[in-house]
Parts: sequence; C-alpha cells; structure tokens
Amino acid sequence: MLESILNFINTTGIAKLLENEPIEIVKTLIMYVIIGSLFYLAVVKKFEPLLLLPIAFGMLLANLPGANVFHMEYFFDEYYMEAYPNDYAAMLVDGHIPISTMIKEVFNRGGLIDILYIGVKTGLYPSLIFLGVGAMTDFTALIANPKSLLIGAAAQLGVFVAFSGALLSGQFNPLEAASIGIIGGADGPTAILVTKTLAPALLGGIAIAAYSYMALIPIIQPPFMRMLTTKKERSIVMKELRPVSQVEKVIFPILVAIVVTFIVPDAAPLVGFLMLGNLFNVSGVTERLSKTAQNELINIVTIFLGVSVGATANASNFLSAKTLLIIILGLVAFAISTCGGLLFAKLMCFLTGGKINPLIGSAGVSAVPMAARVSQVEGQKANPANFLLMHAMGPNVAGVIGSAVAAGVFLSTYA
Repeated sequence: MLESILNFINTTGIAKLLENEPIEIVKTLIMYVIIGSLFYLAVVKKFEPLLLLPIAFGMLLANLPGANVFHMEYFFDEYYMEAYPNDYAAMLVDGHIPISTMIKEVFNRGGLIDILYIGVKTGLYPSLIFLGVGAMTDFTALIANPKSLLIGAAAQLGVFVAFSGALLSGQFNPLEAASIGIIGGADGPTAILVTKTLAPALLGGIAIAAYSYMALIPIIQPPFMRMLTTKKERSIVMKELRPVSQVEKVIFPILVAIVVTFIVPDAAPLVGFLMLGNLFNVSGVTERLSKTAQNELINIVTIFLGVSVGATANASNFLSAKTLLIIILGLVAFAISTCGGLLFAKLMCFLTGGKINPLIGSAGVSAVPMAARVSQVEGQKANPANFLLMHAMGPNVAGVIGSAVAAGVFLSTYA
C-alpha cells in the first residue's frame, strides 16, 4: 500500500518539477508569472482576449511538468538524427526531414498539441485566419483612395529596420532576423507563417511579442501620433470618400491576388486567402461562406493557432537573452512602422495642401481595425467633428497587404 502511494507521488507534477535543477525550477516559476500576466491582460484589461487567452493557456499546458502535451523536437531534423541514426540519411528529402515524416512521428508518438501544431507547421492556420480577416474587412476605403496603399507600404519600414537591427546585433542569423523583423507589420498570422518556416525555434517569443504589441496598440501608438503631428494637422477634417461600385468591389480582390502573386509568388497563401475571403463578402452570392469564414471558421482556427503557438514557449527556450532581445526589437519595429506611416501621411498632407490628416498614417500597420480606431480616437480628441475611421481603414487594409508582401519577400529570399 505504501509503495503504491509512493509510486503515485512520484508521478505527480510536483515531483517531476522538483526533479529538475534549481535553475530550471526558478525558470518554470517565472514562466507562471508571465503566463499570469498574459491572463491578466486578456481577462481584466481585455487586450486582444481572443488571441492572448488561448496563447497563455497553451503556454500553461506546455509548462506543466509531466503533461507531455507538446514535443517541439518532433519538428526539427536534429531529433530524427538522434532517434533514427541508422535510417536518418534515407529519411532526408532535399537535405531535410519532410513534413510527411514529421506528421507520421506526431501521430505515432505525439500528444494533443503536437497534432494541433501540424496546422502551424504546414502554414494552414495563418492562411485560414487571413480568409476570415478578408471576409470581415471592408476594402472600400482603399478602393476609393488608392493612395492609401502608399501609406501601408511606408508603414512596413519597421520590418526592414528591425531586420537590419537583428542582423547587426550579431545574435541572429538572416533567417531569424527576417522572422523578428516581420513583427513590425503588426500581423500575428504573418509573423507565425514566416517564423515557422525560417526560425521555428523562435516561434514562441516572436508570436507572443507580435500579439502583445497588437493588443497594446492603444497604448503604444498615441504618443508617437502626438509627437509627430501638430494640433492643426490632427484637426484636419477629410472629405467624404467617393462611392465605390459593386463591380469595383468584386474586381479588386481578384486583381490584387493576381498582381501580388505575379510579383511575389511566396505571398500567395496569405494574400490569396485574404482576397478570397473578401470576395466571399462582396460578391453577393456566397453569404453563407462569408459568414462561416467570419465566425465559425476563424474562431476555431484562432483557438488551435493560439494554443499551438503558446505551447512553443516553454521555460527552457523562452527565458533567454534572445527572447528579451526579440521583444525589444519587436517594439522598435512596431514603433518605427507607426512612425513611417505617420511621416509619409504627413508628407502627403503637405503635398495635397492640407487635405489629408496625418493621423491616418499610423493605421498603416496591419492590425485591423484597431489601428484605424486609434486614429479615429486621436482625431476626435483634436477636433470633435473629425471622423477619420473610414479614411484610416484605407491604410489599415493596405498594411495587411503590405505585411503579407513583406513576408513573401523574406520567404522567397531565405526559405
């Protein structure tokens, strides 16, 4: 009887935690504090709860001793070199272990989140998220004012500045630097797609940084908006946008998918599904598909994506100097992207004789529609008669396209 009790005690999570070195125990406890902070931001502060809550819970599951719900090593070549030394060479395809072999290993030996993570590894989840985003996004403002596309492009400045900064730090190789830089696009699914391909070991830190900064947009952006614009500029009332015809709405997503794919083929999974979702919405003949993409599909995928990505952040790989540097570089990328959009919109304001409110430039990052809402709020603080939301949506959706194109550039260069 006593032996049975002792055997049970030795299988508990507490016993497994205490088996570790003291430093590992401390790291695990620190992770619990970080996880608790994310729960607080999601539940109490309501910062992107649909994203932060599943991410935080995925982190919790991955850091519970003895749970064994996720084995990140199954998705790296090194594991197969050690586990199958005699067969390793025969398993390689083009110098790497193919995803089909990884999936077989997951189904034979993996846990629940290992299976869910296949959707991240294959790039399925980010593309499906973009399908839902496209169905929920109104491209009317961008179609009515195509110049907004230039603001969205300017707001990708932080992506390439952070990429350069990561390289110059000497701590990251070009693939890792590209993954860090994409945080500046303020687009979680895009950051995940790039990172899972180029630097999967950094996925936890990059995804959490990207989604955290997206959630903190109402806090991060306003100081830069007030610093780079005058009260007079913030008070500018923009003219009402021209009406957009149904034909334009239908042609636009098809045309963008064709043009972007011809220029940057690696952006096709993101831009293609973004435009497909929008076409469902505007075509007028696929209402059921549009509603499914906007609701059931994107909600299910968000749960799977959040939990899977959160599970990559265990104490051993998350608590490192590299993660801290990623968080710092991500913040720099986000700030510079915000400033890039603001400064370009300020230039357009000057060139048009004061017809464009520079505040819409901060919406050039691809956090839809939160960044546009921040532009609206700041505009009304300067002038209660100011209604910038629709004008800001142009750069905002242009930023979604811009971040996907930037991701395609990185993938075509380094993948």
